[in-house]
Amino acid sequence: MKIIVFHGSTRSDGNTEYLAHLAVPEDKATHVYLRDCFIQDIQDERHSEEGFPEIDDDMAAIVDQMLDHDVLVFATPIYWYSMTSLMKTFIDRWSQIMREDRYSHFKDRLKEKKAYVIAVGGDSPYIKGLPLIQQFKHIFEFFGTSFEGYLIGKANKPGEIKEDQRAIQAAPTLIKELTE
Repeated sequence: MKIIVFHGSTRSDGNTEYLAHLAVPEDKATHVYLRDCFIQDIQDERHSEEGFPEIDDDMAAIVDQMLDHDVLVFATPIYWYSMTSLMKTFIDRWSQIMREDRYSHFKDRLKEKKAYVIAVGGDSPYIKGLPLIQQFKHIFEFFGTSFEGYLIGKANKPGEIKEDQRAIQAAPTLIKELTE
């Protein structure tokens, strides 16, 4: 199984990235750091005669990578009880991708995928992070993607994730059967 991890953190070597690497080591998957990608915001043109304009950014290359993998892992810090703007922009652009002729198969291909979520937050994330998990669940349901599981960690300041033994112990088991 080919695994790809989408990192939504704006900070390198942050708590979410640390936890994601424990769950899916770098040598077991492709890791895409959205902070290093140029993805323009979506301009909603779904209902215009012209449709979406062509955008010159990294989105198509990222989508091509995504479609080439079997398992999708979305790793995001919890910002204001939701995903980061980097992750949200990436997912928002799927609306445009679905309408591009070369990606007419996008929605059908996502039905073949398995998905996981890794989220880290500082304000009672084991409770307050659940709406974020629900949001991803709805996204996956829309596409018919199999939602296989999630991992939530508690951390705020850099390095604090190492104190969350619950998350540290759970991380290697999240998708262990896929990485062995």
